[in-house]
Amino acid sequence: MASMPPACSDSDKLIPKRMTRSIRIAPSILAADFARLGDELRAVTEAGADFIHIDVMDGHFVPNITIGPEVVGALREHSALPFDVHLMLSPVDPFIPLFAAAGADIITVHPESGPHLHRSVQLVKSLGKKVGVALNPGTQVEAIDNVLGELDLVLVMSVNPGFGGQSFITSQLDKIRALRTRIDATGRAIDLEVDGGVNFETAAAAIEAGADVLVAGTATFSGGPGAYADNIERLRNGAG
Repeated sequence: MASMPPACSDSDKLIPKRMTRSIRIAPSILAADFARLGDELRAVTEAGADFIHIDVMDGHFVPNITIGPEVVGALREHSALPFDVHLMLSPVDPFIPLFAAAGADIITVHPESGPHLHRSVQLVKSLGKKVGVALNPGTQVEAIDNVLGELDLVLVMSVNPGFGGQSFITSQLDKIRALRTRIDATGRAIDLEVDGGVNFETAAAAIEAGADVLVAGTATFSGGPGAYADNIERLRNGAG
């Protein structure tokens, strides 16, 4: 009598299937040591990071204030990796040229950060930069339907933006799946990025849902520079 295959547990469902997508890691400098940011960028670059994720907050669109274009410009000499700059500013359009000039390679905006999302997207592209749109936990996927064909990146916020160290909102996994379907239907190489509460456990679920870029602050920068390479590899492999 043939043996029956083992039952699949709930934990098994969170283990990512074998993917053909390239999983990339974007350490968020929000969790780095701000007293030695240049050293931190060099360390994560040498450790195998793919992007440098820079969260720009204005204390208005989100309840925190971080850095401006002058700091981005000062950091540019410390890493040749693409600078993935997430603008949490309102109004956002006046600041897009400043961050483009400072050295941003990818500029991501929110649908709510200006009156005309398409105009903001076109402004980023006119400056020769890649463009992304970020969706907060309460923002529906339909918000990008009319600009998806213009985008290089879609960012799913799996926490409410403003502070690092928050817990992953699991309801956003359905949003990641829905966006994966939309992106694949375009036939274009659009990155699907997830930011917020990404750690060694939640990385697996995000990858399984369809993410191919993981923003990780605390999980990357924990343990000091000697641990960064191992942290990045564990995140990339979705290993808890």
